Amino acid sequence: MGKSYPAVSEEYQKAVEKAKRKLRGLIAVKNCSPLMLRLAWHSAGTYDVVSKTSGPFGTMSFPTELAHGANNGLDISVRLLETIKKQFPILTYADFYQLAGVVAVEGTGGLEVPFHPGREIRMGWMHVLTCDSFSVTSFLVGLR
Repeated sequence: MGKSYPAVSEEYQKAVEKAKRKLRGLIAVKNCSPLMLRLAWHSAGTYDVVSKTSGPFGTMSFPTELAHGANNGLDISVRLLETIKKQFPILTYADFYQLAGVVAVEGTGGLEVPFHPGREIRMGWMHVLTCDSFSVTSFLVGLR
């Protein structure tokens, strides 16, 4: 059985391609690949208590998540990306932040990373960070 990805409209897919081009320019000019990779990584490190699933839900767009100690400095990435994100309101933050990570990998000479859009922002979620001998948990509810 193959993988199944959410279906998106042709308009959405076109917006992804246009945003990808803009992201390439921004990341090259600002030389910020590491910041974008970290944002994508931290955005993917969330856990949804309601659905008991994890993944990139776009939670970094919420100030309460950015305020979490483990996310220190990610507000810089979010601010850098916001000018492009505003040009593509159809894209979810969940997709947009992961797309920035994909572009960052490719822009540093890494492999081409397949990108499958269709992520949704989750509004009630729990972020759990576990590092070896300790666990930090914070419950956050965001409304956008």
